[in-house]
Amino acid sequence: MSSDLSFRWLPHADLVSAALYILVVEKESVFQRLENDKFCSKNRCIVITGRGYPDVPTRRFLRLLVDKLGLPVYCLVDCDPYGFDILATYRFGSMQMAYDAKFLRVPQIQWLGAFPSDSENYDLPKRCLLPLTIEDKRKTEAMLQRCYLHQEVPDWRSELELMLQRGTKFEIEALSVHSLSFLTEVYIPGKIQEIKSICQV
Repeated sequence: MSSDLSFRWLPHADLVSAALYILVVEKESVFQRLENDKFCSKNRCIVITGRGYPDVPTRRFLRLLVDKLGLPVYCLVDCDPYGFDILATYRFGSMQMAYDAKFLRVPQIQWLGAFPSDSENYDLPKRCLLPLTIEDKRKTEAMLQRCYLHQEVPDWRSELELMLQRGTKFEIEALSVHSLSFLTEVYIPGKIQEIKSICQV
């Protein structure tokens, strides 16, 4: 689940870490990119991937880390309806396991990207943008009806509406069109700093 967890168990089940934050990434390919760039050691963080929709052990593990370490936690997913649904699963829980949500969900998790607005902000070429399928549109419209998008994360709702309005999606890897290490050297550090600046206001 992680390339460099940077923590250890102490007596009496205490958990300590030198990490500054936890980064959850949607898929294995992005995890490997971070591993190749030695992202964990350079940025003092814990990186976890659920390889798509996270299973219960991954979600329990993340919840344990957040509860024990009290670190900020960020999530990086594809800019498509399924990436957004994975993000929502981490934060709000699975609709199929609503009965167990309070033990698995991580309400502190923050959406790091990729956002529909990133395609303009980072000058993604049109070839990197894919049209939403009919199923994508149906899924997005269904997610927009979820009450927590209105009540807890209206800014997430705005990005989801933008995706539907534009009718396009893109994968995290598209950001590497600028350079192989753009994701690890520019995008992720920049997004984290942006969130920190907003939180300090």
